[in-house]
Amino acid sequence: MRWTDPAAAMAALLLLSVPSAPSVAAPKLATVRVGEETAPMERMLDGTVEAVNQATVSAQTAGRVTEIKVDVNDYVPAGTLVMRLRSTEQVAGLTQAQAALKEATARESEAQTRYDRIRDMYSRQVVAKATLDEATAARDAAAARLVASRAALDAAREGASYTEIRAPYAGVVTQKFVQVGETVAPGTPLLAGASLDALRVIVEIPQSIVEQVRVQNKAAVYVDDRRIESTAITFYPSAAPQTNTFRARIELPKDLQGLAPGMFVKVGFVTGESQRLLVPRSAIVERSEMRAVYVVAPAGRVSLRQVRLGHARGDRVEILAGLAAGDLVALDPAAAGVQARQPASKHD
Repeated sequence: MRWTDPAAAMAALLLLSVPSAPSVAAPKLATVRVGEETAPMERMLDGTVEAVNQATVSAQTAGRVTEIKVDVNDYVPAGTLVMRLRSTEQVAGLTQAQAALKEATARESEAQTRYDRIRDMYSRQVVAKATLDEATAARDAAAARLVASRAALDAAREGASYTEIRAPYAGVVTQKFVQVGETVAPGTPLLAGASLDALRVIVEIPQSIVEQVRVQNKAAVYVDDRRIESTAITFYPSAAPQTNTFRARIELPKDLQGLAPGMFVKVGFVTGESQRLLVPRSAIVERSEMRAVYVVAPAGRVSLRQVRLGHARGDRVEILAGLAAGDLVALDPAAAGVQARQPASKHD
């Protein structure tokens, strides 16, 4: 072929002499090699959350309910006034006790003064011994009445304080048993409450595994994606006659969020150890109901592989199916997803 146009021939020559652009290699992914690790075997059981401090506040004196200052689900600090009873009778009794104390104080002072005078006269042999004995008895009786009056005043003050119902500890009101206007007697339930600061879980353990569980003495509570290690386990010594299960009490750390009395949770009791596959939680891809990881083949090809997850253990998750020991898992799912969508030629 001959070029008739010198300029076109020169352009074609320059184009042929320019080297082609090299293919850009995909960046190397950060990976972790999956291996078997020793992890505890757990038997999962259902448990119920309950408050360590829960109580029903009952009336300690008779009266009519005049005011209720809280409702169900209200949080109240310790010592907060939650209810009032009509206190006319108790206030009247307190006033009488205060007056009786004043009278007893005056009579005791008078008896002491008379005793001092009679004793002085007796020392000068002005009065007989019988007169001194009479003054001594009167002084002692007045002192005893003063002590009794003070005790009566304390009791009257206590009775008056019973008309103001206060929270025994900080917590949440869980139930209200009376309404304004109702008349109550000593022992009548008024309010129920529970403290959310300290929680525990009650579990029924089958007889077949109770010995294993007692030997290991370790358990964890699972709430959504959280694993909460127990701080202590208390085993009841006898089985329930109806179910032949042994009750256990799982103590939890204080000030937990997301738990409330009455909730059902899963409790994993450690029964031994086994080899498990664990991967970082950050490597897990969640798409609707699917859980998967990006696996990097020896040749560099990246593929998405579905897995079945077990329990989370700190920042790692147990893999029950979908991976084998020795697989390379990408630590950055976003970068791995980009490479997985590139043509196969760029991986080779």
